[in-house]
Amino acid sequence: MSVQTNRTESLAESEVFHILGNDRRRAIVQLLADEAGQVDVSDIASEIAATESDTTPVPNNLYKSVYVSLQQTHLPQLQEDAVIEYDSDAKTIQPGPHFVDVLQYIDGHQGQQSSVLKLHLALCVLGLAVIALTGLGVPLLSDIDPVLSSVLVLLAVAASSLYRLLG
Repeated sequence: MSVQTNRTESLAESEVFHILGNDRRRAIVQLLADEAGQVDVSDIASEIAATESDTTPVPNNLYKSVYVSLQQTHLPQLQEDAVIEYDSDAKTIQPGPHFVDVLQYIDGHQGQQSSVLKLHLALCVLGLAVIALTGLGVPLLSDIDPVLSSVLVLLAVAASSLYRLLG
């Protein structure tokens, strides 16, 4: 039986932080994002138990403990906040209306940081290439002052950083 929540208002940032403040709830969101669809609760319990276990195979009592805590605590919390839709009969979950809102706090900023770092790396490599080619006397580039090109690269990285910081 799938129980729907009537929650329509967005999650406050404090609610998102409360949801993600627990390792198991954070793992549920991440595992559901990795699967991109409907997932069995037993599969999630197995993954979480394996992460928490120091031994292989995972002790059955740990798996049972994780499974029960998911059923009694974490899945109802995520369902109440409309992060997941939980089918208690089929024992499956899928993303709910607020899933993406919570997921962005897990991966969203990492993707932006990664893009900025790649941009900065590309600018630095380009600048170093120009400086090196200038020093080697490559036509057209030999007319460029190496100090000026270094300053321009640093300004481009600084401008990019300020844009990200203020934007």
